[in-house]
Amino acid sequence: MVEIKTPEQIAKMRAAGLVVAEALKACREAVAPGITTQDLNDIADKVITDHGATSNFRADHGGLWFPGVICASVNEEVVHGIPGERVLREGDLISIDCGAILDGWHGDAAITVAVGATAQENEMLSRVTEGSMWAGIAQMKKGNRLVDVSRAIEGFIRRQPLPPKGKWGITEGYGGHGIGTAMHMEPHVLNYVAGRGKGMKLVPGTVLAIEPMVSLGTPHTTVLEDDWTVVTDDGTWASHWEHSVAVTEQGPLVLTAFDGGKAELAKLGVQAAPDPLG
Repeated sequence: MVEIKTPEQIAKMRAAGLVVAEALKACREAVAPGITTQDLNDIADKVITDHGATSNFRADHGGLWFPGVICASVNEEVVHGIPGERVLREGDLISIDCGAILDGWHGDAAITVAVGATAQENEMLSRVTEGSMWAGIAQMKKGNRLVDVSRAIEGFIRRQPLPPKGKWGITEGYGGHGIGTAMHMEPHVLNYVAGRGKGMKLVPGTVLAIEPMVSLGTPHTTVLEDDWTVVTDDGTWASHWEHSVAVTEQGPLVLTAFDGGKAELAKLGVQAAPDPLG
C-alpha cells in the first residue's frame, strides 16, 4: 500500500524536511581536507537534536543496526558509508545522506560535495547526478506515472557528454522510495526504465524520495563486510543526490529544499507548489 498524505501531513513532513536541509547545510559547510566523517556525523547529530528531531538513520533497519545519523560515502563508495575515523583528503568526493523524524514524520535527502579542488570528471559526475534528480522531480506532477520519473532521470543522464575517462553508470539495485510515517515505504523508484510497466499514477499526497546514484563506470556494486557500505565493482567514483518530494494540486513541493525547489524547478519550466509553512 502507498501512503497518501493530507495537506496537513505534508506540512508536517515539510517541517521534518527543513531539519534535514539544515543538517546537510552544516555538513556541506564543514567539509574540508582534514575533517573526519565522524566529525560530519557529529555536526549533523547536533543540528537534528537542536531542532527537537531524532535520527531515522541511527536505528535497526531490518535486523541491521546503522550506527550513524548520516551515511558518509567517499569516492568509490556509492551509498551507506558508515561515518568513522576516515580523514577526508583534498580532491575526495563525499556523498552525505541524512534523515530526521519530527512529530512522527520523516525527511530524507543527500548531497555530494567535493573536498577542496577535485578532478573535472568528478565535478561532472556530481552535476550530472544532481541534474538527473531535478529532472525526475520535475515529473512529480498530478496525473503522471512513476515511470515518468524514472524515464526523466535516465534520459537526462544518457543525454550528457561522457566524462573524459569513463562513462555514466546508473547504479542497479538501489533507488528512491516512498517516505512518510516511515523512512522507506512503497513504492520503489527506479532510476532507469525497466520493462513495460508504467507504475502507479501520481496523485496529490504522494511523497517520494528521488535519489539517483551514478558512477563513472559500472552500474554494478558490492556490499562490504560491514554489511552496509556499497562500493562500485570497478572502483570508479560515484555520486548520490536525493530530495523528498510531495505531489500537490499546485505541483511538486521539495520538502528537503529550503526554497521548496522553486529555483531549480523554474529552470525546467515547472512551478513549485507554495510552501505550507510560509
